[in-house]
Amino acid sequence: MNVARTQTEPAAGRAHRPGAALAALAAAQFTVMLATSIVNVALPQIRTGVGLSDGSTTWVVNAYGLAFGALLLAGGRAADLLGRRRVLVAGLTLFAAASLVAGLAATAGVLITARAVQGLAAAAIAPAALALAMEQFPTGPGRGMALGVWGAVSGAGGAAGVLLGGVLTQAWGWPWIFHSVALGSALVLAAVAALVPPEAGRAAGRTAAGRTAAGRVAGPKGEQATGRANGRFDLLGTAAVTLALTCLVWGLTTARGAGWSDGGVLGALGAAAVLLTAFALIERRRPDALIPPRLLTTGRVATGNLLMALLGSVWIALFFFLPLYQQQVLGSGPLATGAGQLPLAAANMLGAAVAPRVSRRLGPATTVVAALLTEAAGLLWLSRISADGSYLADILGPSILIGLGLSVAFVQLTALAVDGVPPQDAGLAGGLVNTTRQVGGAIGLAALTTLAGSVTSHAAVHRPHLEALTAGYRTAFAVSAAVLTATALLAFLLTRCTGRKSATATARPAPDPQTA
Repeated sequence: MNVARTQTEPAAGRAHRPGAALAALAAAQFTVMLATSIVNVALPQIRTGVGLSDGSTTWVVNAYGLAFGALLLAGGRAADLLGRRRVLVAGLTLFAAASLVAGLAATAGVLITARAVQGLAAAAIAPAALALAMEQFPTGPGRGMALGVWGAVSGAGGAAGVLLGGVLTQAWGWPWIFHSVALGSALVLAAVAALVPPEAGRAAGRTAAGRTAAGRVAGPKGEQATGRANGRFDLLGTAAVTLALTCLVWGLTTARGAGWSDGGVLGALGAAAVLLTAFALIERRRPDALIPPRLLTTGRVATGNLLMALLGSVWIALFFFLPLYQQQVLGSGPLATGAGQLPLAAANMLGAAVAPRVSRRLGPATTVVAALLTEAAGLLWLSRISADGSYLADILGPSILIGLGLSVAFVQLTALAVDGVPPQDAGLAGGLVNTTRQVGGAIGLAALTTLAGSVTSHAAVHRPHLEALTAGYRTAFAVSAAVLTATALLAFLLTRCTGRKSATATARPAPDPQTA
C-alpha cells in the first residue's frame, strides 16, 4: 500500500463538495453555541416552570458549561481515534435526545441532568466538527474562508441564542427553547449524514497508523501493528484532566454565589490544582499522552490557545451582562432583549467574512491586535452606560464595534491554535482551543460577576437600586476592556516572537526521508 496515495484519496473523493460539507459542519458548531446562550433570557420562566430555587437556577446554565468545558479534550481525542464523522454523528444524536428531554422536564433534577448531557454531547460535536472543517480545506485561502465561516457562526450562535430564546419564551413558553434545539440538531444530523463524506476523518488515523515509533513510513503490516500501539486512548490522563477541569469550572461557577472564601469553592480549586499537576506528570511519561508535547510546540498552537483563553474570559461575560442590563435596568422584555442582539450578530458575521481578506492585507499579527483593540473600544464605550439610558444611546454603537472585533479576533486565534497541527492531532487541537475558551470564560465570568456584585453592594448603600446595578455592570465592562487591551499587547509580543520562529523553521531544510 502506498501511504501517500492513502492520504490523498479521501480528499479527492470529497473535493467536489467541500462547501456543502462546510455548511453542515458550521451548522453543528452554530447549534452548540446556540445552546450555550439560548436559556439566558428564559431563566425566570424556567425557574417557575420546574420549581427551581434561586441558588439552583444558575445550574441550568452551569451544568451545560461544566460538562462541555471538562470533556472537550476527551472529545477531541476520541474523534481522532474513533473517527471524526462517527463521533460527530453520535454527538448530534445524543444532543438532540438530551434537548428533547430538557424540553419535557417537569422537575429540576431532570432538567439539570439533561443540560449536563447536552454539554457532554457538545464536547464531542465541537472538536470533531472543527477538525472535519479544517480537513476540507487543508491549506491556502480556502482555509481562511472556512475559518471566517467558523467565526461567523460561532459568534452569531451566541447572539442568536439570546434572540431565539426571547422569541420562543414569549410566544410559546420556555420548553420550546429546548424543542427547537432538538429539531435543529436533527436537521443538522441529517445534513452531516448527507453532505460530509463517510471517509472524512479517517485519513488522519491511517496516517498515524502508517508510521513507526521512529517516525518512518511503514508498510501494511507496520500500519496495523503501530496503529494498535500508538492509537490507544489515554484513560489515566483523560480522567485526571477531566476531573481537574470539572473541579476548576465547578469551583469558579459556585464562587459567583457562595463567595471565594467558601470551603467548597476553595476545596474544589485546590483539588483542580493537584489534579492538573498530576496530569502534567502523567503526560510526561506516557507514549499515548492525551496532549502530546509535540502539539504545544507545533506552530503557534500554544500562543493561540493562551490568547483564546483571554478572549473567552471577556466573550462569555459579555453575553451574561448585556442581557441583564437590558432587562433589569432598561426594562426590556425577553423579545426586545433578544432583538437587541441582532446588530451585534450582524457585525459579527460581517467581521468574520472580511477577516481572511484583512489578514492577507495587514498580516495575521496586526489583524489580531487591531481586532482585540476594536473590541476593547466597544467594551470601554459600554462602560459608560447609565441607569436612565436607552438601547440606541448606550448599546447599539458599542455592539457593532464589539461584534466586528470579536469575530475577527476569533477567526485569527482559531487559525493560530490549529497552525501546523498534523492531521492525526486535528481533533485534539480543536478540543484544546475550545477548552481554553470555555475555561477562560468560566474564570472571567466568575471574576467579573464577583467584582460587579461587590461594586453593586457598595453602591447600594447610598444609591438607588438601578444605579447600583448599573455601576456593577459598568465596572465589568471597563475591566473587560482593560483585559482585552492587555491581550492585544500580549498578542503583539507573542505573535512577533513565534512568527520569527516559524519563519526560521520554514527556512530550515527538511530532513531527507530516506535518512530520517
